[in-house]
Amino acid sequence: MGVVTKTVGEALIDILEANGVDVVFGIPGIHTVELYRGLAASDIRHVTPRHEQGAGFMADGYARMTGKPGVALLITGPGVTNAITAMAQAYQDSVPMLVISGVNARASLGHGEGWLHELPDQRATMASVSRMTHTLHEPRDLPVVMERAFSVLQSRRPGPVHIEIPTDVMDNPIEVQASAARKLSGPRAASSDVAVLAEKCRGAKAPVILCGGGAVASPEKIRKLAQCIDAPVVTTVNARGLLAGDPLSVPASPSLAAVRALLAASDTVIALGTQMGQTDYDMYADGGFPELRDLVRVDIDPDQLTRGPAASLRILSSVELLLDDLLPELEDRKVDREGAARAKACRDAALSGLTPKMRTEIGLLETIRDSLPGCVIVGDSTQAIYSGNLFFEAGRPKGWFNAATGFGALGYGPPSAIGASLGEPDTPVVCLVGDGGFQFSLAEIGSARDCEANVIFLVWNNDGYGEIGTYMIECGIEPEGVTPSAPDFLKIADAYGVPSIRLDDVTELASALQRFADRKGPALIEIHETNTRGATA
Repeated sequence: MGVVTKTVGEALIDILEANGVDVVFGIPGIHTVELYRGLAASDIRHVTPRHEQGAGFMADGYARMTGKPGVALLITGPGVTNAITAMAQAYQDSVPMLVISGVNARASLGHGEGWLHELPDQRATMASVSRMTHTLHEPRDLPVVMERAFSVLQSRRPGPVHIEIPTDVMDNPIEVQASAARKLSGPRAASSDVAVLAEKCRGAKAPVILCGGGAVASPEKIRKLAQCIDAPVVTTVNARGLLAGDPLSVPASPSLAAVRALLAASDTVIALGTQMGQTDYDMYADGGFPELRDLVRVDIDPDQLTRGPAASLRILSSVELLLDDLLPELEDRKVDREGAARAKACRDAALSGLTPKMRTEIGLLETIRDSLPGCVIVGDSTQAIYSGNLFFEAGRPKGWFNAATGFGALGYGPPSAIGASLGEPDTPVVCLVGDGGFQFSLAEIGSARDCEANVIFLVWNNDGYGEIGTYMIECGIEPEGVTPSAPDFLKIADAYGVPSIRLDDVTELASALQRFADRKGPALIEIHETNTRGATA
């Protein structure tokens, strides 16, 4: 294709398609219709959520599964404010998300004249939850602005990028020409830093590797590093399943005493792509995380390297590029540092240190994992998810993620699971959500039905906000506001044409999962914490 004239909206769709976008999530409105002009003729699939927050969460789940930016297309005003919660979750968890919104006509911006969907400063409103935000004032700037957006999404710490297009710009003609998307990578470590780290690896007597969400794209390279230096690998919530089933894997929270003891006894700790934030490393806010000897931090974000525990070596690099450079320095060395024994001892101590109720809930998670090999479990903030975040080995990389960490948004699970399913259509996805959190995004059952997402909604019903009620009692506070009534979820599912079942006994779970996984489209299973036998210890 040579130079052609198209509207800004049509050219935008071409640019998205050229950059590998195959799904967008959004609800069209009069402030975005011109952005839809080229959509029907493209190969991009449009998925309509029931709420713009759902669009953001769907984009989040899609991005986590594919590694590509999830794209949300939103109207100005309430469309973008509805999506801010989803953007904040993605910002906290470093998930690539491209949010494209409308904004009122250029001449009206900043005047406060009461235009429909007007915000005093929409771009400023979005800035605090965006890695980049830009208003497209000139139509001709679209290609360079979008190139910059994808550069930020691909080569820096991931997170939401927001581009807003005024309504009087969307239908303007611009001359465009076909261009191939550029594949960018993150920063690469200095060779001197790689040499120092290699020497530390060779000299360590009891090394441990910490892996966060920034490491999920490199499971085999991390496995090779761990085996080479014989180091247990502790995975945070967003890295669970990274070394599924490996003797060196420690799928337990650094907030647990057993994991902290493992780290405290180590003489070298290599932290790969982990923020080392409070919700992973000090979940109970007890200040008990140990001081680490010879901590090495590897992160794509230079600012993050200045935060958190003191490190003897800070390396600015993507995890993948760092391992590409480090492994050749170590690949011929095989040592015995009792890594598997140290990992097993930590796993055993971590699990035994949990309450019987938590171990029962973890057993339920293991039933899901084992009944549907290769499945993905997407969670909301609910009790079984909290237990799994403390200890659970997902069956595969990217097989476990939820909103009970980082920003901690309720209602995340159902739409995110839909996005995950669209990212890997042939993979069974189980959304574990509480009766309280489900009501934040209950209507997204309809979205799942519309797009035939292979999601099994597993509702953990404890008649309200059980975790908060328990916490209030532990604090000596009379529980208040924690028992909102719930609908009959099976009737809701039936109203949307979604098959469902309420379990009498948890032993029925495996067969129910397998039965629903064999059909196309969503399904719903309810477990009641007290009415379903075996749900609690």
